[in-house]
Amino acid sequence: MIISRSIEEIREVVANWRLEGCDIGLVPTMGYFHDGHLELMRTSVHRADKTVVSLFVNPTQFGPGEDLDVYPRDFDGDCAKARQVGVDAMFCPGPQEIYQSGYKTEVSVASLAAGLCGVDRPGHFTGVATVVTKLFNIVLPDYAFFGDKDFQQLRIIQQLTQDLNFAISIVGVPIVREDDGLAMSSRNAYLSESERQEVLVLYKALQLIRQRVFESKGTIDTDDLIKTAAALFDKNNSCSLEYLSIVDEQSLQGLSKVWGRCRALGAIRVNQRIRLIDNMALYR
Repeated sequence: MIISRSIEEIREVVANWRLEGCDIGLVPTMGYFHDGHLELMRTSVHRADKTVVSLFVNPTQFGPGEDLDVYPRDFDGDCAKARQVGVDAMFCPGPQEIYQSGYKTEVSVASLAAGLCGVDRPGHFTGVATVVTKLFNIVLPDYAFFGDKDFQQLRIIQQLTQDLNFAISIVGVPIVREDDGLAMSSRNAYLSESERQEVLVLYKALQLIRQRVFESKGTIDTDDLIKTAAALFDKNNSCSLEYLSIVDEQSLQGLSKVWGRCRALGAIRVNQRIRLIDNMALYR
């Protein structure tokens, strides 16, 4: 497996693969790999001839007071895991390689970034959209793989790919969960033993919404569903609900009634230290 830290080098690697007739898959990550990351890589390895994994903790998507400085990192462990699943190259640039002196340009998908996670993380999705656009231009992949867990992010990437005419197929990969249902996240490493049990409340709230939808004989008001699910947080000592919403999958706009391809999304704060997200489709 090739490990590259420079834009020039990874471009040369990819160019040589293209001369061999290979197509390219890209898996953008911030590292500290868990099985959710590895499933993205496995999907790319299966779909594309060559797979590039970018490992870059992107400073522009962290707001003031967020966990940039303590974000979990394990470079050697990440490389070993990527190598084991068959990744062909790791692109691991430093901040100065991506954001060179004098950098001024940002990419924004304003309407899709305004609600949900965008409310409490202003600027976050501009940072995401900008770095992904740069990675697309550096690697020029045929496919790019993103997890469904960050569903708002996935929609934003799909939209910018369409709007900026990238010839890239965006592939959403289903959420990978722990045995008890918790969505895998690098930030799960922050949880204490007691917090680890209490954070399941978000998964249970989403499950409850999904169950009520599937049991219903007709159309359901989303306000009633959200109120019922949010009540699960009333007796939770660790977790505060940041938001719980039912939205149209394409527009990410809130719905008054459950219909069509819609999805329940939620975010929680754990003792004001840790932020976790999850979501579920409300259709079969």
